[in-house]
Amino acid sequence: MNRRDLALLIGLALTPLVIALLWGALAVAGFLPNPGLYMRGEASAFAFVAGVGLSLWLVSLVWLAWVGARRAHRAEAAAHKAGAADRRRFLERLDHELKNPLTAIRAGLANLPEPAQGPALVSVESQVRRISRLTTDLRKLAELESRPLEFGAVQIDELLETVVGAVRERPEFAERTVVVSVPQAPWPVPAVHGDFDLLLLATLNLLDNALKFTAPGARIEIRAREDGGAVIIEVADTGPGIPVDEQPHLWEELYRGAGARSIPGSGLGLALCRAIVDRHGGKLSVLSQVGKGTVFTLRLPATASP
Repeated sequence: MNRRDLALLIGLALTPLVIALLWGALAVAGFLPNPGLYMRGEASAFAFVAGVGLSLWLVSLVWLAWVGARRAHRAEAAAHKAGAADRRRFLERLDHELKNPLTAIRAGLANLPEPAQGPALVSVESQVRRISRLTTDLRKLAELESRPLEFGAVQIDELLETVVGAVRERPEFAERTVVVSVPQAPWPVPAVHGDFDLLLLATLNLLDNALKFTAPGARIEIRAREDGGAVIIEVADTGPGIPVDEQPHLWEELYRGAGARSIPGSGLGLALCRAIVDRHGGKLSVLSQVGKGTVFTLRLPATASP
């Protein structure tokens, strides 16, 4: 709020009190006809009108504070929106600038003669793939912040069946025990109102992490249940766990904990999951103990029952 607006609002707030005081003074001085018609005693009349003025003044001050808070909130929202737009444009530009060089590098590597093949080339190809994954996730993150969501009724059993089907052929899946639990009795888990593709991406990222960060023989459980007006989806594993000091940073873009640095990944998966859940009005949290395992919990508003 600028100084001019502040002065105007303070003036408006003081006006009722000034009017009341003048009215009371005129009544006490006898300039108003028959002040006794309003109440007994000139002093009582003055006190009454002054009290009315003071009440109006206090109401005006409350209104002043409310207007100021609304303007501050609007300014903050506008600044946040502008910052998000700048960030989205940066991510889109970065993706565009990296895409062409990566394509050229991969084409050049593919055309190298056989004698040039060796450990160094394998390392270069691995890093190129990693940067490609990074640019892909950056593009997804940029698109997620602006794209309109295609909302519909998302059936939880169908969602989890699709998630598991997407990784069923991977070697890691066969080496672990993966259990899916979606209760049907006495009633099924309710649907959620959301974008099926985005919820699929979020849940798939969580399952992908469980497969990557657990050893062969580990157990992974994907569980769904209803909790009041929400649907809970949990992806739990018996992996190495995440240290307590790393857990608050899991949602940061490009953050990779000490145990994740040797495992392929872009460092954007959990940030992407959090962004998807936030756009659905839900909450994503983690509970983990080193040496025991990790549970990621996705909480989404349930679709109201007919």
